[in-house]
Amino acid sequence: MPEFNAPLRDMRFVLHEVFNAPKLWARLPALADTVDGDTADAILEEAAKVTGNLIAPLNRSGDEEGASWHAGQVRTPAGFKEAYSTYIQGGWVGLSGNPAYGGMGMPKMLAVQFEEMLYAANSSFALYSALSSGACLAIDAHASEALKQLYLPPMYEGRWAGSMCLTEAHAGTDLGIIRTRAEPQADGSYRISGSKIFITGGEQDLTENIIHLVLAKLPDAPAGPKGISLFLVPKIHVDANGNLGAANAVSCGSIEHKMGIKASATCVLNFDGATGWLIGEANKGLAAMFTMMNYERLSIGIQGIGCAENSYQNARTYARERIQSRSPAGPVAKDKIADPIIVHPDVRRMLLTMKAMTEGGRAFASYVGQQLDLAKFADQPHERHNAEALVALLTPVAKAFFTDTGLDSCVLGQQIFGGHGYIREWGQEQLVRDVRIAQIYEGTNGIQALDLLGRKVVGNGGVALRLFTGEIRDYAYLPGAAYAAELLDAVQRLEDLSDWLREQAAQNPHAVGSACVEYLQLFGYVAYAYLWARMAQVAEHKRSEDDGFYGAKLATARFYFSRMLPRILSLEQSIRAGSASLFGLDAEHF
Repeated sequence: MPEFNAPLRDMRFVLHEVFNAPKLWARLPALADTVDGDTADAILEEAAKVTGNLIAPLNRSGDEEGASWHAGQVRTPAGFKEAYSTYIQGGWVGLSGNPAYGGMGMPKMLAVQFEEMLYAANSSFALYSALSSGACLAIDAHASEALKQLYLPPMYEGRWAGSMCLTEAHAGTDLGIIRTRAEPQADGSYRISGSKIFITGGEQDLTENIIHLVLAKLPDAPAGPKGISLFLVPKIHVDANGNLGAANAVSCGSIEHKMGIKASATCVLNFDGATGWLIGEANKGLAAMFTMMNYERLSIGIQGIGCAENSYQNARTYARERIQSRSPAGPVAKDKIADPIIVHPDVRRMLLTMKAMTEGGRAFASYVGQQLDLAKFADQPHERHNAEALVALLTPVAKAFFTDTGLDSCVLGQQIFGGHGYIREWGQEQLVRDVRIAQIYEGTNGIQALDLLGRKVVGNGGVALRLFTGEIRDYAYLPGAAYAAELLDAVQRLEDLSDWLREQAAQNPHAVGSACVEYLQLFGYVAYAYLWARMAQVAEHKRSEDDGFYGAKLATARFYFSRMLPRILSLEQSIRAGSASLFGLDAEHF
């Protein structure tokens, strides 16, 4: 049976040694009295126990049984309800929530490490609380004080859950054409009518109540995205004292039968004049919802890292134990009839690719978490502004690159198992199925690429890009910077290509759409190179303390720069080929 053990040593390395997170927290007043290095380590240790011992054992059984629907009610797989009850006793839903309403107030840099553990252990289970955390963030940022006081405490406790209701059968990415309507009532509430699909955790048996955040249009709303408002719609009515009353007019029409994450209920929700409350300003709901969506995009990106880590751990163990053939250099395990497959070059290529991309992703996720903490807690306006710009730039990269490479890593892990990778009991095929959705939901990766190149690079003249590349250049020019020459070359290529694409976009309406996916991939490899250089520099300085960890880190960095980063050369060539070849075929000839 597959096992998962949180990679605590590497997580502590990233937090303490690469980013010196406790020093950052100490200078941010909102965090200085909340968390230090010892507190962070204690939280990670406890999180490792919860995810490894409580949640991971339900992963395969949850996949086998799946969530089920009957007469509007959803039942989660055996063991989920009991595990969720234990899980929320630890306050995990409110880990980074606002302390004013019962959250723990922990920094995002710490929360991303926990989220990785949770997705690695059981992606289906993780989604129930991930949506709640995102809904809390949107309510905290945009709702009235009365709504926050009423709804946030039980949501942070985990007694109530949250959902995000955007998609309709005819309106996915193009939310401007949604049909769900909101009719204002005399008491200040609204009657919400319409149907939403693909609603993660829209119905379940884990919590007393579910708080739906619903996009809808008012009767006099402008056409398109500028006419969307956001509403809070509870499954069960709540009185002024927080007591539950009668059921609201919202029902689950069915759940989807999916390729993966089968224990996560993906629901069709019908709102039949349900009572709701406006969040934020009328006709500005999309901006408010993006607070939640951007959180979820980073979270779903981390799903890619978590699944890849789980796959890597089990593939590594298998490769050390499975014996087949002899090493090309001669017998290694001379006392056995064959050598373990880890001696073979191609198996090592696969394992090192998984290791390099997963550890690079973990560091990059922590970097984005650092920017989120600075954007929220920094004293200086310019520091907050720069961090906000970096978060906007890097969120689509994190979502898409983490999940693209996460799927690649899970497929490699399955491949290392050979025929056993195709068999359910080994767990690798489930990871491939579970992680595949991460490239699709919360905005497909193609949409993330369009956002990155079209809005964040071309649209604003590359201001945020230069902020990021400037930071990389500043690092590369420091004395003792690792892989400085390689970094400077990669950054120059990224900047030159970005300038060229801005010129092309001014002349060719297809320039952005034809280049954006490969551009995001190239951007991701350059960003990982920056983080791998920083990790390699720390590891080089710590070699005298080495227990094997730092040497392995340096060896993996060498692999990344020699075998992974050069992929940007072919990506650049493909991008510069332009869009003409995409339109050389008439539609009827496809």
